[in-house]
Amino acid sequence: MRIRLVSGGYTRLLRPVLFRAFSSDPEAIHERMIKQLSALVSHRPLAPLVHKLVQVPGRPTTVAGINFPSRVGLAAGMDKDGLAVKAWAPLGFGFAELGTVTHQPQPGNPKPRVFRLVASKAIINRMGFNNQGALALANRLEAEGIRRGNGAAGIPIGISIGKTKVVPIEKAVPDYLMSLESVARHADYVAINVSSPNTPELRKLQGKDFLGELMRELTTTAANLAVRYQNTPIPLFLKVAPDLEMAELDRILMTCEDAGISGIIATNTTITRPKLAKADQPKANEPGGLSGAPLTRLSRKIVGYITAHTKLPVIASGGIMRPHDATAMFDLGAQLVQVYTGFIYSGPALLARINTSDLRNEPLWGTEGRK
Repeated sequence: MRIRLVSGGYTRLLRPVLFRAFSSDPEAIHERMIKQLSALVSHRPLAPLVHKLVQVPGRPTTVAGINFPSRVGLAAGMDKDGLAVKAWAPLGFGFAELGTVTHQPQPGNPKPRVFRLVASKAIINRMGFNNQGALALANRLEAEGIRRGNGAAGIPIGISIGKTKVVPIEKAVPDYLMSLESVARHADYVAINVSSPNTPELRKLQGKDFLGELMRELTTTAANLAVRYQNTPIPLFLKVAPDLEMAELDRILMTCEDAGISGIIATNTTITRPKLAKADQPKANEPGGLSGAPLTRLSRKIVGYITAHTKLPVIASGGIMRPHDATAMFDLGAQLVQVYTGFIYSGPALLARINTSDLRNEPLWGTEGRK
């Protein structure tokens, strides 16, 4: 009853208002929402009420040495600069991934750069890693008292790092390393984003000419930072594109295993335009990455292939729009799932329903890889 109330309140009342606000500009609405969520945390009477209303306990699990209170998390892109970092636990998330941030602050691509495809339950974005920089995020988390492993955010916090746009691809490695050094003390894991379609040449970093060196240097730096901070090396997860061929995935998985990467996040947005509703066809030619329901099948295919070909833990992301989508990923062997577009269209009730479904249905595979 409570979940239905939250669902109806969001989809019938709040979402229509949000979608029409700011002349229906999705990015302006997003920015306002993040500010409001940040304010919510500081509102003492209201925050616990929201927490009690929307949160449903999920299945705890341990992945890469991190204890997650539930298996449903927030994908990168929603809270790039960590402005609402303490709001995600009260909303029912089991973990949150901030970013993507880059070593140098940057404005991202020209606006407009976000397009809502309502009939398809999808979004096209070409944001281009707009963020205040890795150091600014680290300073904000320090001010909030959030450090690796201390639980100050209420849930584990991941941070996604990417390449600064003005940095040539040949100098990407030191650019990533400086971001890692900035955020490692404040993240429970770091996601390596080499798969966004919105930064020129970024996806080349998934290729054989670049990936091996990048992964080796990152794991070496993580080990050195562990000595500095007297901790274990921070887990590193590589985020891959959904548009890869299987042979490319095989090579990427082998490279990650050889380098000691902790796991895989699959997948990022797609440059393809599968199964868009007729009403959304005029927006199909907008450049950028597509997320949401049209990505579900493609992302599931990639996750299934990865879990069948590696023992590395997998965080499934992309096209998680319904509880069934999350259950399918768990059944394929993913240990965790992330939501973004599904949260925009369905609100906190989606998390509650996934957690309820997860508790009722034992996964076919364990939390440390397929059996």
